[in-house]
Formats: sequence, C-alpha cells, structure tokens
Amino acid sequence: MKRTGGELRILLIVGIIFLAGCAGAVPGDQGSTDPDTTDESTVDTANGTVEVHYINVGQSVSTLVVGPEGETMLVDTGHYNDDGEHVLEYLRRHDVTRIDHLVTSHNDADHIGGNAAIIDHYETDAGGIGAIYDPGIAASTQTYDEYLDAVEEHDVTLYETREGDAISFGDVDVDVLGPPEPYLENEARNENSIVLKLTHGETSFMLSGDAEDDQEEYLIDAYGGDLESTVLKAGHHGSSSSSSEPFLDAVRPRAVVVSSAYDSQYGHPHDEVLRRLSNRSIPTYWTATHGDIVLASDGSGVSVRTQREAPTDPLALREGEPVEPGAGGDPVERARLGGDPVGGETAGDGGDSAADGDGTDDTDEGDETTATDPGAALEVAAINADAEGDDRENLTDEYVVFENTGDEPIDLSGWTVEDEAARSYEFPDGFTLDAGATVTLRSGSGADTDTELYWGSGSPVWNNDGDTVILTTDDGERVLEVSYE
Repeated sequence: MKRTGGELRILLIVGIIFLAGCAGAVPGDQGSTDPDTTDESTVDTANGTVEVHYINVGQSVSTLVVGPEGETMLVDTGHYNDDGEHVLEYLRRHDVTRIDHLVTSHNDADHIGGNAAIIDHYETDAGGIGAIYDPGIAASTQTYDEYLDAVEEHDVTLYETREGDAISFGDVDVDVLGPPEPYLENEARNENSIVLKLTHGETSFMLSGDAEDDQEEYLIDAYGGDLESTVLKAGHHGSSSSSSEPFLDAVRPRAVVVSSAYDSQYGHPHDEVLRRLSNRSIPTYWTATHGDIVLASDGSGVSVRTQREAPTDPLALREGEPVEPGAGGDPVERARLGGDPVGGETAGDGGDSAADGDGTDDTDEGDETTATDPGAALEVAAINADAEGDDRENLTDEYVVFENTGDEPIDLSGWTVEDEAARSYEFPDGFTLDAGATVTLRSGSGADTDTELYWGSGSPVWNNDGDTVILTTDDGERVLEVSYE
C-alpha cells in the first residue's frame, strides 16, 4: 500500500490512484493501533496534553498538532505567495525539529503553498518528515508540481489517505472521515478534502479542510452524532459554502476557529456563516484578529489561548484589530471549554513542551468553586440559559442570579462576569449588593435597578448545552466559578 515519492508522482500525474488502506491505522513512525483492541476507557485514562496551533497565515490555513509525547502533525502549510515562510518561521520559533506527519487536506495552492519548502528544510536541515498524507487528487499548478518534486527528491513516504484510515498519533485518536470512495462531485478538490477528527479523552477537534456542503452532507449521513466535537475549524476559511446549519448542528462545537485574512478578497468569513454561528451562540476565534490561536486539551477541558484579545461574538468579529502573520507576542489564555484549568505552556522546546495537564486551580471535584474574601459570601443562586421560546428574541429571559449570603454588603463596582468564551459584563460603578439580597443579570437590554441589571448583549450569552459563570473582582481576582451542563 505504501508508495515512494517517485512512484506516487507518476500515478498522480496520469490520474490513476489506488487506496493506501481503508481500514485501521495508516502506517507511520509512531506505530500502529489496532482498532479492534482500542481500550474503551480512553476517556478516563487520557494522559498529558495535546496542543492544536492554528497558525495565523493570512488568507490560508496551517494547523500544528503537538501530542502528549511530543509527536507532531502539520495539516496544510499556508499560501503559495509566501512559499511557507510564515509556517516555517512559526515551527522554528517553537523548536519543532521534526514533522512526524504532514497532512495535505487537498491540493489547492493556498493549502500546499509551503509543502515544498517545508519538505526541503526538514529533510535537509532538520529531523525529517515521517510521512505525508494526501487525498490523491492532482492539481495543475506550479505549486503542486514543486510539492511532488520535493517528495520525489527526498524520497518521502506518501500515502493516499481516504475515509476509514487512522493516523497513528500516540494516545490521541486521529480518524480520517473523508474523502470517501468513490470521490464526491467529480473529484472536486474542496469536496474531497481530508477531514480529520482528533480525540483526546473527552475533548475532540474537527479539521475539515475546505469541505463544502456536499461533503458536509455526506459526513452527516455517514457519521451523524459521531461528528460531535469540542472545537471545529470552519470549512473553507469561513465561506458560506461550508459550515452549513445541518453540519453545525451535527458537530455541536463549543468553539469555532476561522482561518482567513482580515481583508480577504473573498470576504471570508462570510456574514451568512457568522449569523449561523451567532444563532447558536458559538464563540468564534479568527486568526485575522486573534492572531495565532493555541488550544490545549488535557482530555477533560480545553484552554483557549490567543495572541490578541478580540471579540468572539461572531457578529462582532470584525470589530477586532487586524494581526499580521508573523506578528510577535505569545498566546495568553482567554477562555476554557469545560473541565478544570488546563496546565502547561505552548510548545516551545523541541516539540516536547506540551502542557502536563496537572492543572493548578484549586477547583473541587464538583462544578462549583467559591474563593476567599471579598466574594466568599457571593453565590450563583440560579442560571436560566434556555430562555422561553427563541433565545435570540427573548434575551431578557436568559439570566444569572447572584446572591449575597453573608452578613455584610458587597461593593461590586467594576467586578466582571464572564462566560467560557470570555464575553464579559462589568458591574456599574457604585453597585452594592446588600446582605441577603439577590440581583438578576439579564442578557438583553433594559433599565438597571437595584435588583435587575442588563448585559445589553445583542445575542445569547449562556450556552444552552453547558457553560461557566466566572466572577472576577475589579483588581483581577477570580472569586467565583460555577459550571453547568
């Protein structure tokens, strides 16, 4: 089933493609995993931290995955117009000395722009490329020819990769959900993207390449609820041809990442997609305004880290300031998706520096944590995340109730309330909650009173499927954190 670079080049050019293996693991340097002997208790025994780096490469995409033992997978390599410069710089900056798995989602020039340069660099000056995975549909571009020339010159192992394959990646499950056999849409490259689902414990990441409505429909029919993932990379850079309503409803992501340029000539991400995400209250991170985005999973939750702080409300996404590819600044944690705080830092020393997942928060086994003074007496008395009727049209019926259970009033001036997506509300100056009193914070708009406050949000804040209420004092001390499902 394995083909050398030279053999595959000939087969691709004449258009005669054969499957490299449609069941079980695709061979690689990490060893194989027999799907029939997979331990069903993986969720309970996930070890270490997986980092998924969405690199800011402008109107393109490149995703680096660093496994618990330092394994590396690079999915796509940026646009042809910079010849992999931004991706190579990022990999060098994070001391990635070897690419164990190089995945080409599809052979459009804005996804394989750095393939040749990265193959040349790692095969000549670094620790090499373990194997390359390609959907097997050729392109008639110079960028594609240069990619195949590099494969042939360095004799890198290349696998044609299809639905049913699984890339061996240590303790992380990497399932290939597309493209199917036979190909869709007369071998259209976008509709036959390699689609990956990475699963680490209770968390998962969906990388859908440029899959559009036909491939999304196929995935829904083939996998249904198994598509559900913690994080979705929006298909086709946020184009309206992807991230359809049925697909979003099947994947049910708790966050979405969009990779495209701030001034995209195609208008990515399209307003239609942003409305679909907003209607589902899905926090959205955009490489154009958040810069490099690093999501770190310890198997129970995901830490969301971005270079820049920017809006995550899909309808406010364009209000953020643009971040140029290659801009300096390390990602900082902005939000968490489920689980306890995820420990560790972003990869920075030889691909080995994935977080250890120990966590440093003193959160109890349960979902509720109350810190010491000044907010020890403050509690969340009620959460109504699912407003009556359509949440979007009844925002005042989505609310959180805070109660002062102590014997002294609490001055809440400047304190902030946040959700997992880092959307925040600041209590007005001079607002004090008396002993034994409650205040209801409603998501919609209205006139503030001593017992009713209004967030003024234009869309739902609290995720119906689970979220976390975080309360922080005016000097930055987190005093309350309550999660619900």
